Amino acid sequence: QVQLVESGGDLVQPGGSLRLACTASSFKLDYYATAWFRQAPGKEREGVAYISSSGAIEMYADSVKGRFAITRDISKNFLYLQMTNLAPEDTAVYYCAASTWSRVPNSRWNQADVYEYWGQGTQVTVSS
Repeated sequence: QVQLVESGGDLVQPGGSLRLACTASSFKLDYYATAWFRQAPGKEREGVAYISSSGAIEMYADSVKGRFAITRDISKNFLYLQMTNLAPEDTAVYYCAASTWSRVPNSRWNQADVYEYWGQGTQVTVSS
């Protein structure tokens, strides 16, 4: 059974940094296109960052460009989301997701229905 497990969520002050991690049981993350999504209370789940299975393509939501980076450690089978200069509007539950497509069409990377596997989420709260 495919499982994704996120970790690293925390309470952080505005301007701070945080790194989220996601690992998978029973499959190699670099065989799949993977992404980070987030969902704030009362809002729809939104795509934050994406990386293709080859690692050659990365996509980011406009709201996080230049602040967030999606990376992988293939040897450890981990996916990361490095977040810097965090703001209160970044507060949300963050999810990692994996698609059986090796490469999701660029126009669809941030659509949740493209991803078959999801983690349980990790809470990020940005507040002073």
